[in-house]
Amino acid sequence: MTPLPASATGGPRPAAVRQAGLWNIANVLTMLRLVLVPAFVLLLMHGDGRDPAWRSFAWAAFAVAMITDVFDGHLARSYNLVTDFGKIADPIADKAIMGAALICLSLLGDLPWWVTGVILFRELGVTLLRFWVIKHGVIPASRGGKIKTLAQGTAVGMYVLVLTGPLATFRWWVMAVAVALTVATGFDYVRQAVTLRRAGLARERAERDAVR
Repeated sequence: MTPLPASATGGPRPAAVRQAGLWNIANVLTMLRLVLVPAFVLLLMHGDGRDPAWRSFAWAAFAVAMITDVFDGHLARSYNLVTDFGKIADPIADKAIMGAALICLSLLGDLPWWVTGVILFRELGVTLLRFWVIKHGVIPASRGGKIKTLAQGTAVGMYVLVLTGPLATFRWWVMAVAVALTVATGFDYVRQAVTLRRAGLARERAERDAVR
């Protein structure tokens, strides 16, 4: 005799999987970061873009955006708040604030355009790589990638502020480290993408051969 399910015999019912709604703390932080992008640009480019006070306000907006980047992903994973909106909006917000900062700094003449180009090319390339292999798996964020993000945020934040003397020299070295990590981790993502795609294609061939 086929046993009845527990719910039919009055036993305990299986717990329903809680679906995270759009308006959760992780998504709100992501939305805040998106709103901060135009605010940051207006503050940084105010007047001739050289006023130390306005640059300090811009730095504060940039710092808040970078801090929320750390917390929204952690909250989403820790409290099961992952949503389709968050999956799309979070990386967009990350690249928007960093891209806006780099482009504005280059427009102001504070940062060489080649630095902006290298970083933006790497970020766009990694995004395209993720889509290229998405049917075979997900490329996880590496420790090197996290260190790269920290280095980029620190370096860009130092360039947003009006620094002189030894600090101005030091921020150049911080940016040099950030660029080096950007390039190195970019090559590592290429390696991971190629390995993941090859493994996925091999698995597909094995599955096709198994059904023949």
